Amino acid sequence: MKSFRDKRRDNRPHPARTEQPRLREASPAGRQQAAPAERREVKPADRQDAKPTQRVLARREGSLPAERLPLILEVAPNADYALLDSGAGEKLEQYGPYRIVRPEGQAIWQRALPAKEWERADAIFTGDTDEEGIGRWRFPKSPLGETWPMKHDGIDYLGRFTSFRHVGVFPEQASHWDHVAGLIAAAKRPVKVLNLFGYTGLASLVAARAGAEVTHVDASKKAIGWARENQEMAGLADKPIRWIVEDAVKFAEREERRGSRYDIVLFDPPAYGRGPKGEVWQLFEDLPGLTDLCRAILTPKPLAVVLTAYSIRASFFAIHALMRDTFAGMGGTVESGELIIRERSAGRALSTSLFSRWVASNERT
Repeated sequence: MKSFRDKRRDNRPHPARTEQPRLREASPAGRQQAAPAERREVKPADRQDAKPTQRVLARREGSLPAERLPLILEVAPNADYALLDSGAGEKLEQYGPYRIVRPEGQAIWQRALPAKEWERADAIFTGDTDEEGIGRWRFPKSPLGETWPMKHDGIDYLGRFTSFRHVGVFPEQASHWDHVAGLIAAAKRPVKVLNLFGYTGLASLVAARAGAEVTHVDASKKAIGWARENQEMAGLADKPIRWIVEDAVKFAEREERRGSRYDIVLFDPPAYGRGPKGEVWQLFEDLPGLTDLCRAILTPKPLAVVLTAYSIRASFFAIHALMRDTFAGMGGTVESGELIIRERSAGRALSTSLFSRWVASNERT
Protein backbone atom coordinates (compact mmCIF):
# COMPACT_ATOMS: atom_id res chain seq x y z
CA MET A 1 0.00 0.00 0.00
CA LYS A 2 1.34 3.40 -0.84
CA SER A 3 2.45 5.33 2.16
CA PHE A 4 1.16 8.71 1.05
CA ARG A 5 3.55 10.38 3.46
CA ASP A 6 3.63 13.53 1.38
CA LYS A 7 -0.03 14.25 2.05
CA ARG A 8 -0.25 13.48 5.74
CA ARG A 9 1.83 15.89 7.73
CA ASP A 10 -0.16 19.05 8.14
CA ASN A 11 -3.37 20.46 9.61
CA ARG A 12 -3.11 18.16 12.62
CA PRO A 13 -5.40 18.94 15.58
CA HIS A 14 -4.73 18.21 19.21
CA PRO A 15 -5.71 14.58 19.86
CA ALA A 16 -7.77 15.48 22.90
CA ARG A 17 -10.39 16.72 20.45
CA THR A 18 -11.68 13.50 19.07
CA GLU A 19 -13.46 14.80 15.98
CA GLN A 20 -10.99 17.30 14.58
CA PRO A 21 -8.65 16.74 11.65
CA ARG A 22 -5.22 15.36 12.46
CA LEU A 23 -2.26 14.80 10.45
CA ARG A 24 0.98 12.91 7.71
CA GLU A 25 1.23 12.41 4.08
CA ALA A 26 2.20 9.46 2.28
CA SER A 27 5.90 7.09 5.27
CA PRO A 28 6.25 9.22 6.35
CA ALA A 29 6.28 8.16 7.42
CA GLY A 30 6.36 7.75 6.73
CA ARG A 31 4.30 5.98 6.08
CA GLN A 32 4.83 5.61 5.50
CA GLN A 33 4.86 5.68 2.72
CA ALA A 34 5.36 6.30 -0.97
CA ALA A 35 7.43 8.59 -3.11
CA PRO A 36 5.82 12.01 -3.45
CA ALA A 37 5.49 12.04 -7.23
CA GLU A 38 3.76 8.66 -7.15
CA ARG A 39 1.35 9.17 -4.24
CA ARG A 40 -2.29 9.87 -4.85
CA GLU A 41 -4.94 10.16 -2.20
CA VAL A 42 -7.99 8.06 -2.90
CA LYS A 43 -11.24 9.97 -3.33
CA PRO A 44 -14.60 8.31 -2.63
CA ALA A 45 -15.35 8.18 -6.36
CA ASP A 46 -12.21 6.10 -6.88
CA ARG A 47 -13.29 3.39 -4.46
CA GLN A 48 -14.88 0.89 -6.78
CA ASP A 49 -14.22 -2.85 -6.95
CA ALA A 50 -10.58 -2.83 -5.86
CA LYS A 51 -11.43 -3.40 -2.22
CA PRO A 52 -9.89 -6.69 -1.00
CA THR A 53 -11.86 -9.21 1.01
CA GLN A 54 -12.18 -8.05 4.59
CA ARG A 55 -10.38 -10.10 7.23
CA VAL A 56 -12.87 -11.83 9.54
CA LEU A 57 -12.25 -10.53 13.03
CA ALA A 58 -13.35 -11.79 16.43
CA ARG A 59 -12.59 -10.23 19.79
CA ARG A 60 -9.60 -11.87 21.46
CA GLU A 61 -10.02 -13.69 24.73
CA GLY A 62 -7.79 -13.07 27.73
CA SER A 63 -6.88 -10.15 29.93
CA LEU A 64 -6.13 -6.84 28.31
CA PRO A 65 -2.49 -5.70 28.43
CA ALA A 66 -1.51 -3.14 31.03
CA GLU A 67 -1.76 0.44 29.81
CA ARG A 68 0.33 3.57 29.99
CA LEU A 69 -1.16 6.82 28.75
CA PRO A 70 -0.93 9.52 27.80
CA LEU A 71 2.69 9.06 26.82
CA ILE A 72 4.26 12.08 25.11
CA LEU A 73 7.40 11.20 23.16
CA GLU A 74 9.46 14.29 22.53
CA VAL A 75 12.23 15.15 20.07
CA ALA A 76 14.40 18.06 21.19
CA PRO A 77 16.54 20.26 18.94
CA ASN A 78 19.95 18.78 18.14
CA ALA A 79 22.86 19.30 15.77
CA ASP A 80 21.18 17.33 12.96
CA TYR A 81 17.63 18.66 13.19
CA ALA A 82 15.83 21.48 15.01
CA LEU A 83 12.41 23.08 14.94
CA LEU A 84 13.69 26.64 15.16
CA ASP A 85 10.36 28.45 15.39
CA SER A 86 6.71 28.16 14.40
CA GLY A 87 3.57 30.25 14.13
CA ALA A 88 1.12 31.87 11.72
CA GLY A 89 0.55 28.53 10.01
CA GLU A 90 4.20 27.80 9.24
CA LYS A 91 7.28 26.20 10.77
CA LEU A 92 10.96 27.10 10.46
CA GLU A 93 13.27 24.08 10.64
CA GLN A 94 16.99 23.36 10.42
CA TYR A 95 17.81 20.17 8.48
CA GLY A 96 21.57 19.77 8.55
CA PRO A 97 22.99 22.75 6.60
CA TYR A 98 19.62 24.08 5.40
CA ARG A 99 17.01 26.30 6.98
CA ILE A 100 13.55 25.37 5.62
CA VAL A 101 10.07 26.96 5.86
CA ARG A 102 6.99 24.75 5.41
CA PRO A 103 3.25 25.05 6.10
CA GLU A 104 2.05 23.84 9.50
CA GLY A 105 -1.68 24.02 10.10
CA GLN A 106 -1.39 23.44 13.84
CA ALA A 107 0.90 26.42 14.44
CA ILE A 108 -1.98 28.79 15.25
CA TRP A 109 0.13 30.87 17.67
CA GLN A 110 2.47 33.77 16.85
CA ARG A 111 6.08 33.44 15.77
CA ALA A 112 8.69 33.96 18.47
CA LEU A 113 11.66 34.80 16.24
CA PRO A 114 11.90 38.09 14.33
CA ALA A 115 11.16 38.21 10.61
CA LYS A 116 14.87 38.47 9.72
CA GLU A 117 15.43 34.94 11.08
CA TRP A 118 12.70 33.53 8.85
CA GLU A 119 14.08 35.48 5.89
CA ARG A 120 17.35 33.55 6.17
CA ALA A 121 15.61 30.41 4.89
CA ASP A 122 17.35 28.40 2.16
CA ALA A 123 14.14 26.76 0.95
CA ILE A 124 10.45 27.66 1.24
CA PHE A 125 7.60 25.40 0.24
CA THR A 126 5.09 27.42 -1.71
CA GLY A 127 2.47 27.14 -4.42
CA ASP A 128 -0.45 24.81 -3.86
CA THR A 129 -0.44 24.00 -0.15
CA ASP A 130 -3.73 22.12 -0.09
CA GLU A 131 -3.48 18.62 1.38
CA GLU A 132 -4.34 17.10 -2.00
CA GLY A 133 -2.24 19.41 -4.12
CA ILE A 134 1.30 19.41 -5.42
CA GLY A 135 3.34 22.46 -4.55
CA ARG A 136 6.86 23.61 -5.23
CA TRP A 137 9.97 24.80 -3.46
CA ARG A 138 11.38 28.30 -3.75
CA PHE A 139 15.08 28.88 -3.05
CA PRO A 140 15.64 32.52 -2.01
CA LYS A 141 19.43 32.38 -1.95
CA SER A 142 20.54 29.99 -4.66
CA PRO A 143 19.05 26.92 -6.37
CA LEU A 144 19.56 23.71 -4.41
CA GLY A 145 19.70 20.14 -5.67
CA GLU A 146 17.02 17.56 -5.00
CA THR A 147 19.08 15.91 -2.25
CA TRP A 148 21.53 16.92 0.45
CA PRO A 149 23.46 14.97 3.09
CA MET A 150 21.84 14.52 6.48
CA LYS A 151 22.60 12.55 9.62
CA HIS A 152 20.69 10.91 12.47
CA ASP A 153 22.62 9.60 15.46
CA GLY A 154 25.65 8.91 13.29
CA ILE A 155 23.64 7.39 10.40
CA ASP A 156 24.12 9.30 7.14
CA TYR A 157 21.20 9.61 4.74
CA LEU A 158 19.85 11.95 2.06
CA GLY A 159 17.33 14.71 2.66
CA ARG A 160 15.07 15.44 -0.34
CA PHE A 161 12.85 18.26 -1.53
CA THR A 162 9.58 16.58 -2.57
CA SER A 163 6.60 18.06 -4.36
CA PHE A 164 4.42 17.37 -1.33
CA ARG A 165 6.42 19.62 1.02
CA HIS A 166 8.27 16.83 2.85
CA VAL A 167 11.96 16.07 2.90
CA GLY A 168 12.29 12.28 3.07
CA VAL A 169 12.51 11.96 6.84
CA PHE A 170 10.18 12.52 9.79
CA PRO A 171 12.31 13.58 12.79
CA GLU A 172 9.57 12.96 15.38
CA GLN A 173 9.94 9.24 14.69
CA ALA A 174 13.37 9.31 16.37
CA SER A 175 11.69 8.41 19.68
CA HIS A 176 10.40 5.17 18.15
CA TRP A 177 13.74 4.47 16.45
CA ASP A 178 15.63 4.78 19.74
CA HIS A 179 13.09 2.60 21.56
CA VAL A 180 13.29 -0.16 18.94
CA ALA A 181 17.10 -0.07 18.90
CA GLY A 182 17.08 -0.47 22.68
CA LEU A 183 14.76 -3.48 22.51
CA ILE A 184 16.96 -5.14 19.89
CA ALA A 185 20.12 -4.59 21.92
CA ALA A 186 18.52 -5.76 25.18
CA ALA A 187 17.16 -8.96 23.62
CA LYS A 188 20.67 -10.46 23.30
CA ARG A 189 19.42 -12.83 20.59
CA PRO A 190 18.64 -12.66 16.87
CA VAL A 191 15.74 -10.29 16.23
CA LYS A 192 13.59 -10.03 13.09
CA VAL A 193 11.93 -6.68 12.32
CA LEU A 194 9.15 -5.99 9.81
CA ASN A 195 8.74 -2.36 8.74
CA LEU A 196 5.47 -1.84 6.84
CA PHE A 197 4.92 1.41 4.90
CA GLY A 198 8.66 1.89 5.43
CA TYR A 199 9.19 4.90 3.13
CA THR A 200 12.84 5.96 2.83
CA GLY A 201 14.18 3.61 5.44
CA LEU A 202 15.50 5.41 8.51
CA ALA A 203 13.70 3.06 10.92
CA SER A 204 15.03 0.07 8.99
CA LEU A 205 18.58 1.40 9.05
CA VAL A 206 18.45 2.07 12.79
CA ALA A 207 17.13 -1.44 13.46
CA ALA A 208 19.72 -3.06 11.20
CA ARG A 209 22.55 -1.14 12.83
CA ALA A 210 21.30 -2.35 16.22
CA GLY A 211 21.70 -5.93 15.01
CA ALA A 212 18.30 -6.93 13.63
CA GLU A 213 17.41 -8.70 10.41
CA VAL A 214 15.00 -6.30 8.71
CA THR A 215 12.25 -6.65 6.11
CA HIS A 216 11.23 -3.26 4.71
CA VAL A 217 7.98 -3.00 2.69
CA ASP A 218 6.66 -0.06 0.69
CA ALA A 219 4.42 0.06 -2.38
CA SER A 220 6.48 2.78 -4.05
CA LYS A 221 9.46 1.76 -6.18
CA LYS A 222 10.80 5.28 -5.87
CA ALA A 223 10.69 5.18 -2.08
CA ILE A 224 12.48 1.82 -2.05
CA GLY A 225 15.11 3.28 -4.38
CA TRP A 226 15.66 6.15 -1.96
CA ALA A 227 15.88 3.70 0.94
CA ARG A 228 18.57 1.69 -0.86
CA GLU A 229 20.50 4.90 -1.50
CA ASN A 230 20.27 5.71 2.20
CA GLN A 231 21.61 2.26 3.09
CA GLU A 232 24.66 2.86 0.90
CA MET A 233 25.06 6.40 2.22
CA ALA A 234 24.96 5.11 5.81
CA GLY A 235 27.67 2.51 5.17
CA LEU A 236 25.25 -0.28 6.11
CA ALA A 237 25.24 -2.16 2.81
CA ASP A 238 26.41 -5.32 4.58
CA LYS A 239 23.44 -5.34 6.98
CA PRO A 240 20.61 -7.84 6.35
CA ILE A 241 17.77 -5.70 4.97
CA ARG A 242 15.21 -7.03 2.46
CA TRP A 243 13.73 -4.19 0.39
CA ILE A 244 10.30 -5.21 -0.93
CA VAL A 245 8.00 -3.26 -3.27
CA GLU A 246 4.56 -4.55 -2.30
CA ASP A 247 1.20 -3.69 -0.85
CA ALA A 248 1.66 -3.87 2.92
CA VAL A 249 -1.55 -5.76 3.68
CA LYS A 250 -1.01 -8.33 0.95
CA PHE A 251 2.57 -8.88 2.06
CA ALA A 252 1.50 -9.42 5.69
CA GLU A 253 -1.22 -11.84 4.58
CA ARG A 254 1.32 -13.90 2.63
CA GLU A 255 3.70 -13.91 5.58
CA GLU A 256 0.90 -15.28 7.75
CA ARG A 257 0.20 -18.08 5.25
CA ARG A 258 3.90 -18.88 4.84
CA GLY A 259 4.49 -19.04 8.58
CA SER A 260 7.01 -16.16 8.52
CA ARG A 261 7.24 -14.52 11.92
CA TYR A 262 8.76 -11.33 13.36
CA ASP A 263 9.82 -10.13 16.80
CA ILE A 264 9.04 -6.46 16.10
CA VAL A 265 6.50 -5.02 13.67
CA LEU A 266 6.40 -1.33 12.77
CA PHE A 267 3.49 0.02 10.76
CA ASP A 268 2.76 3.58 9.78
CA PRO A 269 -0.24 3.51 7.43
CA PRO A 270 -1.79 6.46 5.60
CA ALA A 271 -5.28 7.72 6.25
CA TYR A 272 -6.21 6.85 2.66
CA GLY A 273 -4.23 5.11 -0.03
CA ARG A 274 -4.15 2.91 -3.09
CA GLY A 275 -1.85 -0.04 -3.66
CA PRO A 276 0.04 -0.86 -6.87
CA LYS A 277 -2.84 -2.98 -8.21
CA GLY A 278 -5.64 -0.63 -7.23
CA GLU A 279 -6.06 -1.91 -3.68
CA VAL A 280 -7.93 0.70 -1.66
CA TRP A 281 -6.91 1.50 1.91
CA GLN A 282 -9.12 3.36 4.38
CA LEU A 283 -7.63 3.67 7.84
CA PHE A 284 -10.75 3.24 9.98
CA GLU A 285 -12.05 0.37 7.88
CA ASP A 286 -8.78 -1.49 7.37
CA LEU A 287 -6.64 -0.75 10.43
CA PRO A 288 -8.33 -3.35 12.68
CA GLY A 289 -7.60 -6.12 10.17
CA LEU A 290 -3.99 -5.05 9.65
CA THR A 291 -3.42 -4.76 13.40
CA ASP A 292 -4.78 -8.30 13.81
CA LEU A 293 -2.43 -9.46 11.04
CA CYS A 294 0.51 -7.88 12.85
CA ARG A 295 -0.30 -9.95 15.92
CA ALA A 296 -0.68 -13.10 13.80
CA ILE A 297 2.84 -12.80 12.36
CA LEU A 298 4.64 -12.36 15.68
CA THR A 299 7.14 -14.91 16.97
CA PRO A 300 6.38 -16.89 20.16
CA LYS A 301 8.59 -14.44 22.06
CA PRO A 302 7.84 -11.07 20.46
CA LEU A 303 9.22 -7.73 21.57
CA ALA A 304 6.90 -5.00 20.28
CA VAL A 305 4.39 -3.75 17.73
CA VAL A 306 4.46 -0.01 16.99
CA LEU A 307 1.62 1.85 15.23
CA THR A 308 1.84 5.48 14.16
CA ALA A 309 -1.24 7.27 12.81
CA TYR A 310 -1.27 10.54 10.90
CA SER A 311 -4.04 12.63 9.33
CA ILE A 312 -6.93 11.05 11.20
CA ARG A 313 -9.98 12.49 12.92
CA ALA A 314 -9.52 10.65 16.20
CA SER A 315 -8.01 10.67 19.64
CA PHE A 316 -5.16 8.37 20.56
CA PHE A 317 -7.70 6.64 22.81
CA ALA A 318 -9.21 5.06 19.67
CA ILE A 319 -6.03 3.34 18.52
CA HIS A 320 -5.10 2.63 22.15
CA ALA A 321 -8.32 0.64 22.64
CA LEU A 322 -7.77 -1.16 19.33
CA MET A 323 -4.25 -2.20 20.31
CA ARG A 324 -5.29 -3.38 23.79
CA ASP A 325 -8.13 -5.46 22.34
CA THR A 326 -5.92 -6.92 19.62
CA PHE A 327 -3.19 -7.94 22.06
CA ALA A 328 -5.52 -9.35 24.73
CA GLY A 329 -4.01 -12.44 26.32
CA MET A 330 -0.47 -11.43 25.32
CA GLY A 331 0.48 -9.64 28.53
CA GLY A 332 2.80 -6.70 28.20
CA THR A 333 1.78 -3.04 28.06
CA VAL A 334 0.11 -0.81 25.50
CA GLU A 335 1.56 2.70 25.55
CA SER A 336 -0.26 5.42 23.61
CA GLY A 337 -0.07 9.16 23.10
CA GLU A 338 1.54 11.69 20.79
CA LEU A 339 4.84 12.31 19.07
CA ILE A 340 5.90 15.93 19.49
CA ILE A 341 8.79 18.16 18.47
CA ARG A 342 10.02 20.73 20.96
CA GLU A 343 10.62 24.17 19.49
CA ARG A 344 13.96 25.91 20.11
CA SER A 345 12.74 29.54 20.08
CA ALA A 346 10.01 29.54 22.72
CA GLY A 347 9.94 25.91 23.87
CA ARG A 348 6.46 25.21 22.52
CA ALA A 349 5.49 21.65 21.62
CA LEU A 350 4.34 20.87 18.07
CA SER A 351 2.31 17.67 17.85
CA THR A 352 2.93 15.59 14.73
CA SER A 353 1.07 12.30 15.13
CA LEU A 354 -0.70 9.80 17.33
CA PHE A 355 0.87 6.48 18.24
CA SER A 356 0.16 3.30 20.12
CA ARG A 357 2.63 0.51 20.80
CA TRP A 358 2.39 -2.86 22.45
CA VAL A 359 5.55 -3.82 24.34
CA ALA A 360 6.05 -7.32 25.69
CA SER A 361 6.61 -7.82 29.40
CA ASN A 362 10.11 -8.80 30.52
CA GLU A 363 9.15 -12.38 31.25
CA ARG A 364 8.11 -12.86 27.60
CA THR A 365 11.41 -11.67 26.18
